[in-house]
Amino acid sequence: MTEFLIRRILQSLLVLFLVSIVTFGLIHSAPGGPTQIFLSPGLSQEAGKIQAQNLGLDKPIHIQYMKWIGGLLQGDMGHTFKNNLPVGEILWPTVKNTVILMSAAWLFAMLIAIPWGIYNSTSEYGLSDQTASLISYIGFAMPTFWFGIILQELFALKLDLLPLSDMYTMGKEGDLGDLFLHLVLPVSVLTLGFLASYVKYSRSSMLEVLEQDFIRTARAKGMKERRVIFRHALRNAMIPIITILGLDLPILVGGAAITESVFNWPGMGRLFVEMALAREYSVLMAITLITAVIVVLGNLIADILYAVVDPRVQLGRKGGASA
Repeated sequence: MTEFLIRRILQSLLVLFLVSIVTFGLIHSAPGGPTQIFLSPGLSQEAGKIQAQNLGLDKPIHIQYMKWIGGLLQGDMGHTFKNNLPVGEILWPTVKNTVILMSAAWLFAMLIAIPWGIYNSTSEYGLSDQTASLISYIGFAMPTFWFGIILQELFALKLDLLPLSDMYTMGKEGDLGDLFLHLVLPVSVLTLGFLASYVKYSRSSMLEVLEQDFIRTARAKGMKERRVIFRHALRNAMIPIITILGLDLPILVGGAAITESVFNWPGMGRLFVEMALAREYSVLMAITLITAVIVVLGNLIADILYAVVDPRVQLGRKGGASA
């Protein structure tokens, strides 16, 4: 296990290094790069060049990258171009808010979808299974922003049961009850999309395991069905589910960006949209790198959970996890 963890951490650091290079290169080569921010009608080209020199934007891109990555290793994410504000002061509060929203949606989706998928695998094509299929079709087909607007129209404007947007009601910052009310609608939007896939994956994975010979043997020995399902089948069915949970992190972050914009949630996704429109590239690079860290950590945790769920998985061998 120790060897595996060391190897995976080194691989993760390499991935993050490559992500930083690609992100830095793409952003600086995009049309309207950082220097173009200063070349407005009210600012001469010469003044723009002087400003670029002051910020180090006139240097070769590899020199700029080394300076940026060096500051990043020291905890300095840089400053915004327009207001010269520290990126960390802008970004870290939004990261916390996004983690709150993502965690609530992810946990809620798993608590509903996995038990529901397991139940549907034991009662194929029943009412519950058909209902789950209908919800899955709706979840896959319905645009996130449209579903969010519909919920706002119904529950916030017409019924006046829930807040329309934002994270807190003005004057109630830090109130957990108020936070919960504001979470209901955006979490519902994010949950629907994941519910659609998680129920299907859980059901399919369980059905595949239930057809195995060792399940037939356990039933032939007179073992209770509940014990067969939860003691033998579920443990083997969890590995594909864990894989999907780890791989869905990028989708969750992307979905949060749209949902945060619709509900005016002060998170990292909404900040990314705002900074992209403002062409604040230092903030965009920091957000991209943090997203990569979240994805890498999610996959690392998924690999570790393989061994926890199924002891037959050996995590110390070359090539990663193997059964």
